[in-house]
Amino acid sequence: VPDVSETFHVYAIDWTRERIRFFIDDREYFQFARESDDPKVWPFDGPFHLLLNVAVGGNWGGQKGIDESTLPYRMRVDYVRVYQ
Repeated sequence: VPDVSETFHVYAIDWTRERIRFFIDDREYFQFARESDDPKVWPFDGPFHLLLNVAVGGNWGGQKGIDESTLPYRMRVDYVRVYQ
């Protein structure tokens, strides 16, 4: 998403018994299909929590620390909806 940090986007997840599909602005970016009932293959039948997170650290894995000149970070969320 070229302007992911500059403008608002609509993120969506369509979670059915057969697959989970991920969208940004109505465009599908990824899907994960149920290939088995084995919880090691399809662990998505249990309770889940929605987490919104601003992760800090980049690709270094903490080895080189955090570039504090890029701080502070913000996550601006207009709304969250969950349908069942």
